[in-house]
Amino acid sequence: MDNPLTGKVALVSGASRGIGLAIARRLAAAGAAVALVARSAAALEAEATALPGASAFAVDLRESDAGDRAVAATLARHGRLDIVVHSAGATQRGDFLTLGDDAWADGYALKLFGAVRLCRAAWPELVRNAGSATLVAGVGGRIASADFTIGGSVNAALMNFTKALADRGVADGVRVNAINPGSIRTDRLARRIETLGRERGLGDAEAAAAIAAETGIARFGRPEEIAEVAAFLAGPGASYVQGAILDVDGGWVRAV
Repeated sequence: MDNPLTGKVALVSGASRGIGLAIARRLAAAGAAVALVARSAAALEAEATALPGASAFAVDLRESDAGDRAVAATLARHGRLDIVVHSAGATQRGDFLTLGDDAWADGYALKLFGAVRLCRAAWPELVRNAGSATLVAGVGGRIASADFTIGGSVNAALMNFTKALADRGVADGVRVNAINPGSIRTDRLARRIETLGRERGLGDAEAAAAIAAETGIARFGRPEEIAEVAAFLAGPGASYVQGAILDVDGGWVRAV
C-alpha cells in the first residue's frame, strides 16, 4: 500500500526541525494529515505550509496544560487523532557537578513529562481509533556516560514509561512503542562535534570521526532513517508490535 496512513491524523511534537520534522514529513508522505507541534511558531508555520493538509500548533510541552491544548487544537482542526509521535526534548550535556537543578528539571519537563502529558490527553482519542503512540528516546538510556547524566536518566525513564503505557495499551487497544536513535546528523550533533573540536583542537571532520570511533559505528544516521521506523510503527505493518524499544543506532548498543 503506497499510502497506508490515508485518513489518519498524526500529532508530531518537536516537529520544527531534526528528527521530529523528518517524521512529520514521512507520515504526511504516507497519507496522514499531520499536526506539527513545537515551540517555534514561525518554523512550524513554514513547514506546515509545505505539507498537504498539515497544521501547526506552537506550544511549550513543559507547561502543565500544553498536552491538553495541543490535542484539543488537533481535534478542532482535523476532527480526530490516530497517531502520536513525541520527538520533543533535548537535554543538557556536561559535567555532572556543573549541572544544577534547573537543568535537570528542564530535561525532565520537556522530554518525559511532555510525553506523559501528550499521551494522557490523547489517550481517549487513541482508544476510540485503535491508534498508536511512538516515543523517541535515545540510546543514552541504555549506555551510561559521565557527560550525559541528565539525558541518560530521562531516556531510561521514557523507556520504562513506554513499557508501562504499552501494558495499559494491551487492554485499551492502543499500541505504544519507542525508538532509540543513536548519533543522528542533527543540529545537536553538529554542536557536539564543534564542542569536541574546540576541546581537542580538531577540525570538524576529525572531531566527527572521533565521536564515531568512540561509539564503534561506521557512520552517523540521518533523521530520515528514524522517520522510516516511526512510519512503520504507525502503520498497519506494525499491528503486532507492542511495547517494543527499537535501537536505531548503527550498531552502537551491543548489549543483549
